[in-house]
Amino acid sequence: MKPLTVLVSASGAPGTAALLGALRENGERQLRLVGTDMSERSIGRQLCDAFHLVPAGSDPGFADAILAIVEREGVDAVLPQSSFDLEGLAEHRESFPVPVLVSRPDTIRRSNDKAETYELLHRLGLPAPEFRRVRGAAAVAEAARELGYPERPVCFKPVFSSGSRGFRILDPTVDRAHQLLHERPGSVAMRLEEAVELLPAEGGPDLLVMELATGGERTIDGIGDGERVLLGHPKTREAMRAGLAMYFVTLDDPRLMELADRIVAELAIEHFFNIQLVGEHVIEINPRISTIVYQEDLNLPYLGVKHALGEISAEELAALRSRIRPGRTALRYFDQVEWDD
Repeated sequence: MKPLTVLVSASGAPGTAALLGALRENGERQLRLVGTDMSERSIGRQLCDAFHLVPAGSDPGFADAILAIVEREGVDAVLPQSSFDLEGLAEHRESFPVPVLVSRPDTIRRSNDKAETYELLHRLGLPAPEFRRVRGAAAVAEAARELGYPERPVCFKPVFSSGSRGFRILDPTVDRAHQLLHERPGSVAMRLEEAVELLPAEGGPDLLVMELATGGERTIDGIGDGERVLLGHPKTREAMRAGLAMYFVTLDDPRLMELADRIVAELAIEHFFNIQLVGEHVIEINPRISTIVYQEDLNLPYLGVKHALGEISAEELAALRSRIRPGRTALRYFDQVEWDD
């Protein structure tokens, strides 16, 4: 088969090493990898065949920088990893001479706006947290009390966020002395009074104050075509470390796949997606690739690239669903590389 060159953005992301390895070990063809990142210390610099520094995904020049690399490196497809890269690429995807594995701009905007996401889920009758969209310390305090604080913990986060950035649990029982002496820095729990002291009195970013979803974490990962899930599966999400899940087990759960179908159709999600649940509540919809549980006979990232290139049809992807193995387990771990400058 014809060799391919794939550009992987945000190649310093935690899942980069596994993703690059899967793309290389596709079993069909030679695949050349071009990494991009805003940091020169990205692991992509060491693991990819070529590497380029680019502006942040929010920079107006980001899409043009990626397009220039596509043309320079002879790239066949662009695979973004970071939520921060999606909007800029979506706005310009039609100007690229190759497939960019990102949904349309409206899909990205609606998915990234957590308040709009929750409104959509409630409208569809799907389980999502009760919430208030507010600005400023006084409004946060009022919303927290409306949702049951201090009788029960609540939480808040920015309306636009990624990777648990800005997420905090508001819990009146927090023991600050125990946090100080026994917990690692960066605890996500605090009292409402402490949050109010840190937030601007008025204005500031839009925040979501929400009921605290509890229970086990699960995600649904897959490939959509804007109308349905073509191929994917649910999995558990366990053993949190530094804000990242480190242990996953694939599940056989038709109900979760039906939920994913409804969300993919309503938001018109194309290419990769990740839907996250805590307990029975949907808390995140990410229209991008996330942590994958790999199988030797079911290489989701490579299949997604082939589908974007028109090398495998929607029906052919859907026919591979029987290959998914419930109980397939993934354990993430930390590794390192060395080199001489």
